[in-house]
Amino acid sequence: MARIKLQFQKQPRVDFDLRSLEIFQKVVELGSFSKAAKAVYLAQASVSERIATLENNVGTKLLDRLGRTVVPTRAGNLLYRHSLALLSMKKNACLELEDFLGLKRGEIHIGGSTIPGEYILPKVIGRFRDKYPDIAITLDIAPSAQIEARVFEGELELGIIGSKSTNKAAANNELWKDELVVAVASDHAWSKRKSVSIEELKGQALIIRQAGSGTLKILQEHIRGLLQEGLEDFQIVARLGSSTAVKEAVKAGLGVSVISSRALETELEAGTLKALRIKKLPLIRKFYLVRDKRRHASPLCRVMVEFLLETSHER
Repeated sequence: MARIKLQFQKQPRVDFDLRSLEIFQKVVELGSFSKAAKAVYLAQASVSERIATLENNVGTKLLDRLGRTVVPTRAGNLLYRHSLALLSMKKNACLELEDFLGLKRGEIHIGGSTIPGEYILPKVIGRFRDKYPDIAITLDIAPSAQIEARVFEGELELGIIGSKSTNKAAANNELWKDELVVAVASDHAWSKRKSVSIEELKGQALIIRQAGSGTLKILQEHIRGLLQEGLEDFQIVARLGSSTAVKEAVKAGLGVSVISSRALETELEAGTLKALRIKKLPLIRKFYLVRDKRRHASPLCRVMVEFLLETSHER
């Protein structure tokens, strides 16, 4: 009886190394081999070779070249999603080992809304660097809503915003207090006064921050609590994207604004702006450290959180 021997070709095993994943991730994020080469400190030819080897090891094409832009294939998108988790695990493992060995070095990426980002955190980071000179800080400044969203999307390890996060996954810690005041130009009719009524404020051209601002959110909440209405009856003449823009508009005579007293310190000392309180409406708010409690905090993140909480009583 004849026997037939069947042979099947063995399917090659998918494999890759973490360095190749780092390079692949940069190519996907930057959409360019040349830009990725600069980011990972390699020649462009070396990056191309690494990607070719990775595609060979995986057994499929990972990137498509569409003109000058490089985009991931479906397999590339799948690998990219896993690369984010794998490289994050690698980073945390390295940081935890350094923490275990007593080494405080590396980089932490945080976010701050406009007031803490521009007027508080630079000084705090300076003191932090005095204590931990080997830890580099990357600070992104944006409206509170954007910083909060990026924390829960995992882009930022922690954020400092102008109102308490209501996200169920939020870990909130109070840091600093702030007072909102009415800012007027030094030659304004109110410049000699110490306070104004809410009715008087209604009759003035008002400059406010754009949607998503913690300052705007607090102002709306307090106005609604006092008048049972929003800002619809106020004469809003401009919505601006930063406290600096608001201050310059007030100086230029465009109107008055309600702004953080911390943002006015330099102008008040120079006498270019004056600050007034609103009668029967104490605009006190707090800045909060917000973190996603579902995510594992890196050792450096924990060091920063501890430092912020320990020094939060300092102005």
